[in-house]
Amino acid sequence: MPFSPPNQYGLQLGVRGRIVLPAAVREQLELKPGDRMVLTVDPDSGEMRLSSVRAAVHRFCGVLKDISPERILSEELIAERRQEAMREDQE
Repeated sequence: MPFSPPNQYGLQLGVRGRIVLPAAVREQLELKPGDRMVLTVDPDSGEMRLSSVRAAVHRFCGVLKDISPERILSEELIAERRQEAMREDQE
């Protein structure tokens, strides 16, 4: 197999379009049989990124963490609904 830089692995596409992740990768990422994966394809470059659903969710959870962390949107929504209900009762 040709030389691969660290964190890069040579893979071969099987007859039915399947790839096998090397054991070292599965162990490092704590992947188990049946784990769900997300494949993202960059249409411009044609590059692919494969990640576990667990990692994708973890990454997404941090996207909004710095946007007004003191705000609790559920409480704001409830307050808005209560104000709307009061206005409707007054009409």
